[in-house]
Amino acid sequence: MAMYNHKKVEKRWRQHWEDTGAHEVKMETEKPKFYCLDMFPYPSGSGLHVGHWRGYVLSDVWSRYKTLQGFQVLHPMGWDAFGLPAENDAIKKGIHPSISTDQNIENFKRQLYEIGAMYDWSREVSTTDPDYFRWTQWIFLQMYKKGLAYQKEMPINFCPSCLTGLANEEVVAGQCERCGSEVEKKNLKQWMLKITAYADRLLDSLKTLDWPDKVLRMQESWIGRSEGAVIHFAVEDRPDTMEVFTTRPDTLFGATYMVLAPEHALVNEITTPDQRESVAAYIEEAASKSSVERMAAKEKTGVFTGAYAINPVNDERIPIWISDYVLIDYGSGAIMAVPAHDERDYEFAQKFDLAIRPVIAHRDGTIPELPFVMDGIMVNSGTFDGMASEEGKAKVVALLAEGGLGEAKVQYKMRDWVFSRQRYWGEPIPIVHCPDCGEVPVPEAELPIRLPEVERYQPTGTGESPLAAIADWVNTTCPQCSGAAKRETNTMPQWAGSCWYFLRYTDPRNDAELASEKALKYWMPVDLYVGGVEHAVLHLLYSRFYTMFLKDIGVVGFDEPFKRLFNQGMICKDGAKMSKSKGNVVNPDELVEHYGADALRMYQLFIGPPEVDAEWMDGGIEGIHRFIQRVWNLAVRSVQEQPQPTTAGEKRLHRLIKTVSERIESFKLNTAVSAFMEYLNETGQTVDRQSLETFTILLAPMAPHLAEEVWAHMGHESSVFTADWPEADPAKLVEDEVTVAVQVNGKTRGTVTVPVTAGEADVLATAKGVTAVANALATKQIVKAIYVPGRILNLVVR
Repeated sequence: MAMYNHKKVEKRWRQHWEDTGAHEVKMETEKPKFYCLDMFPYPSGSGLHVGHWRGYVLSDVWSRYKTLQGFQVLHPMGWDAFGLPAENDAIKKGIHPSISTDQNIENFKRQLYEIGAMYDWSREVSTTDPDYFRWTQWIFLQMYKKGLAYQKEMPINFCPSCLTGLANEEVVAGQCERCGSEVEKKNLKQWMLKITAYADRLLDSLKTLDWPDKVLRMQESWIGRSEGAVIHFAVEDRPDTMEVFTTRPDTLFGATYMVLAPEHALVNEITTPDQRESVAAYIEEAASKSSVERMAAKEKTGVFTGAYAINPVNDERIPIWISDYVLIDYGSGAIMAVPAHDERDYEFAQKFDLAIRPVIAHRDGTIPELPFVMDGIMVNSGTFDGMASEEGKAKVVALLAEGGLGEAKVQYKMRDWVFSRQRYWGEPIPIVHCPDCGEVPVPEAELPIRLPEVERYQPTGTGESPLAAIADWVNTTCPQCSGAAKRETNTMPQWAGSCWYFLRYTDPRNDAELASEKALKYWMPVDLYVGGVEHAVLHLLYSRFYTMFLKDIGVVGFDEPFKRLFNQGMICKDGAKMSKSKGNVVNPDELVEHYGADALRMYQLFIGPPEVDAEWMDGGIEGIHRFIQRVWNLAVRSVQEQPQPTTAGEKRLHRLIKTVSERIESFKLNTAVSAFMEYLNETGQTVDRQSLETFTILLAPMAPHLAEEVWAHMGHESSVFTADWPEADPAKLVEDEVTVAVQVNGKTRGTVTVPVTAGEADVLATAKGVTAVANALATKQIVKAIYVPGRILNLVVR
């Protein structure tokens, strides 16, 4: 039998698909659409490894499966090429980011081409293309006009290695998400996007999504909606008041001290002379820690300011402290401390010997072990004693509201998005600063604002972007008064271009608008989005925010961009995630050369459940390679010998149709591959033409090159992907026979195959003919026979 030459076959079919435009799609309203999207990659210098392949293969299987089901499938690809990673890679290589980005894209595209995925390359986009980022800048301008983009001086996360500000979401365990450096705090004027204005919608709309529970919980936690009250505490002997937010106004009578964040504006105002030195030293120490470090610290630290506040419900005089476990960018940067009912406050009070007063008891009135953080009944709370916590919360707030000392409020853990970066390689922010007119948006007709061509673009570390030193670019005229003005020199973060790219794919060459209403209405929203769980908060939350905003201004007609989300697991090697630094990267190029793209595709599917991490085994692909040769041998023999169909063969085939269809639908793609192997093991050297055709269609989404070659070998002139996905015939799924396990005194002694209609007596008679059963029954008497029809016969003997 001739060997299957994967090199020639795969090269020929990829060229055929390209020459015929097989994967280019258009709007066809008579066909249902299916939009299957990969999270587009950042084109790194190291190229793709086999871990990257996993998600791309999964999405391509689904794209091809839906094509065979008669859908018009949009499956595009592009490049997330602006931002810190691309700039750092270029600095390392000593070349301009545009050059390194183009080189990396060329390599990535070659590797993606070899996967054999049905990407519509006519819709390719790159976030660095001026025709693309023109619309990224346009979206920013619309947000600015609606008051959602604004500047604010604030302490931000600053990476001393990347020399730029970072959003809260880009800090992981106190370190820069990109380079791992310890993050510092720095006061800088930043552009912000008011994502908090969409907090309720972002939270409520999660209920409509077919997403993994883990991702939904992560987004819900990040948004962090809390219902409570704002309470105003007067500062003793001063006109100042402190505003605090609490979710437990029922514990207000137990507030025995206050805590301010070290950065709080009131600290310097209220600190007494004898405490000034120790307070100043503590503020300096706290400034060196990141927010994450401060929250993670096990030991509580703090300093007394010497000042006192007045508890508004009982006029009690309570001390005001500062501590770094209170953050300035969460709430008001001040808390009322109720040590009897909060674990952090309890630890702090114990360390500094502050009063601890229980004000919530068990439902039966007994005082619990402290700290007690559950609801109960109010005690030591004046006229509120005996009232349930739930009722007390509302009653206390009502009392405060009467005196102008508080009001009910909803608060969110999510903060506004720090949107500017002090780097070169990003979308210029389309704002001009005029000494007379202030901030002036660039007219839309002047977009895109391009980056200047420069040789030096390294970050300054001063808090200013490298663009600030390029006078020819910075100095401009004010669009409003025509006077001298300066361009905004900060650039947008990497996320800016990835927040809306899925919309541009629907109409990528439109130079009049972001995308046409017709294209957006036909293709959107995305039906299946495939990518890693590492984007659970950042990219996915930002994309949802952008989409909701674009709906509000009439650009799109939907709130949510991604109907269904699938997170693939990682491919690990030697128990760890693949990375160059660990030296455990497996390059797909060599595997494609030696075994073929189809073998690598199917091994990626076979390696384990697609949603969980899997360990890469170097020799594992050999078995898949042999399977592909077996399929080819079966096809060649069957075409040559042309066997006739059999009833048993038809039943096997329809079982395969049902099994593969169900397993693809449920994303059990590893067991779908197993089903093909089982089918081959049950089949002889040949199958009839109908069986071979159906088998080939079923296999096509997973091994498209092989399927096209078998289909052509059978004499078909059209592509296998013009065929229809088969449906199992229920009548042919009905079994005539069943296999029954036979037990003697609870121990399995063998199995028998009997007609489905066989009764207990027939099954017993057949079972006695099985040697192992007969031996177990020798010299024994059957006391009882228990038969579960079609499953098991248990014989009790003595």
